[in-house]
Amino acid sequence: MNTQFNQALAENTANRLDEAWRNRAPIPPVRELFAEGAVDAAYAVQELNTLRAQRQGRRLVGRKIGLTSKAVQRQLGVDQPDYGMLFDDMAVPDGWEISRNQLIQPKAEAEVAFVLGRDLTDEHLTIADVIRAVDCALPAIEIVDSRITDWKIGIVDTIADNASSGLYVLGNQPKRLADIDLRLCGMVLECRGEPVSTGVGAACLGNPLNAMWWLARTMARAGRPLQAGDTVLSGALGPMVAVQWGEVMEARIAGLGSVRAAFSKE
Repeated sequence: MNTQFNQALAENTANRLDEAWRNRAPIPPVRELFAEGAVDAAYAVQELNTLRAQRQGRRLVGRKIGLTSKAVQRQLGVDQPDYGMLFDDMAVPDGWEISRNQLIQPKAEAEVAFVLGRDLTDEHLTIADVIRAVDCALPAIEIVDSRITDWKIGIVDTIADNASSGLYVLGNQPKRLADIDLRLCGMVLECRGEPVSTGVGAACLGNPLNAMWWLARTMARAGRPLQAGDTVLSGALGPMVAVQWGEVMEARIAGLGSVRAAFSKE
């Protein structure tokens, strides 16, 4: 397959995913259009829609990390996480209502979010560099979504689809890293006071900071380094669950506090 055809295919796939998002109408998996394991092609599709979003005036405010569970990596046949872009219009204030017309087939997961106080531009970063760069940590609920029908995704589908991004909600009481144990912090995601997902920091590549380190190095190599002020969603601490419309979901993470996502009934 020649480069020109690859580019044309990437542009066509990016257009289809963008149209699916704008129309809130999912499409069949896109992985069949690419060679097996075409991760680079999938990231090329993601980059095309990132550039499209920026041309439309959407501001890039951070990144999300996906596939931080070793079990999910094995399921999709990969040996590392993936990443997607966070834009300003994806951020929802704690407890604000989210309407149905903002999403297609959403699911929720609880995560640790980091806000950077320094740029991370070197691909040879250490964990110590990452720790120095993190200004604060916050509890977060990521509302993941898919432009692929019935979430029938493989690794190529989710990467091309901006790592199955939707919206996200941050807590509003930032904590210093020195004050929390990110590896052992327990998480419970509740709906109507009942647990719907539980987990712990160690479920995220052993420690959410490990995921952050992987992302910082990867983004530096990709030419989109993390910058001061960026928000990073470091990956799920437990299983994602379907959104309950008309309900409020609350995530509690030990040492970080709580955050709420409210979903409109209509």
